[in-house]
Amino acid sequence: MKILVQWWVGLLMSVWAVSSAAASDIDTLQRLSETGTLRVGYGDTAPFSYTDDNGNVLGYSIDLCQQVASQLQEQLGLPSLAIEYVFRTPGNRVQMLNSGEIDIECNASTNNEERRRSADFSLSHFFVSVRFVSLKENHYDTLQDLAGRSVSVARGTVNVGQINQANRERRLNLSVVPVETLQAAFDLVTDGRVAAFAMDDILLSTMIAESEDPTAYALSEEAITAEEPLGLLMRKDDQAFVAQVNRALRTIYQQGDMQALYERWFQQPLPGKGITLNVPMSDTLARYVREPLREE
Repeated sequence: MKILVQWWVGLLMSVWAVSSAAASDIDTLQRLSETGTLRVGYGDTAPFSYTDDNGNVLGYSIDLCQQVASQLQEQLGLPSLAIEYVFRTPGNRVQMLNSGEIDIECNASTNNEERRRSADFSLSHFFVSVRFVSLKENHYDTLQDLAGRSVSVARGTVNVGQINQANRERRLNLSVVPVETLQAAFDLVTDGRVAAFAMDDILLSTMIAESEDPTAYALSEEAITAEEPLGLLMRKDDQAFVAQVNRALRTIYQQGDMQALYERWFQQPLPGKGITLNVPMSDTLARYVREPLREE
């Protein structure tokens, strides 16, 4: 038995070492120059990234990454730079970055200390707080209202750790239910199988607006976290690529087109969705775009 355990430990360490080495061996800038293609990860997370009925990939983050790609082509002196879109999930995005299946995730990833252990981030492009959605008829407005009840979360998101931390610190006796996708977590609320679903407030607002009966749901009055930044996700320790992406973003921000880009996705009808979020740009994002600083 001891030999078997040692063998398994050795095997796992070898796999980890190979995976880490593979990630660190990828020079994204060199690969861009060789292939002329930027591999962009996207999700099913309107308004940041999603597909329309014709299979086109679009969204706020996608628009931004298209501009980043144009800037990268100019900065690197490339004759062309195509974009290859690759679907990813919250649970596999870091693995896909490390394997080289994607070079950058253009979606809605929270830039915090936990996430920075496994990936690097660009300058921020949005700011969110985490709240929860529940059925309006239940009148769950605060975390205390959920004491002793069940809460769904999407695997691979930082919300898992956030709700578990709140559960421990406030002794809420919550039953945390991890599922694979945001929609599956939302559906558990709809079906009455959990009391609430914890996620970024803007994403919850979008899912409520897309539901068959938006009036049936309520967004919590209490925020589970303070305001946090979202950024574009990249491979850990690929600093040359991160620097070029941030240079591109600074140029885009300084050109003064971010207000129009923002309004297209947050204050006008979402293409293919038939809904309008009517969420004005926050003061935090407006200040940040005027003078972007890299979070540490």
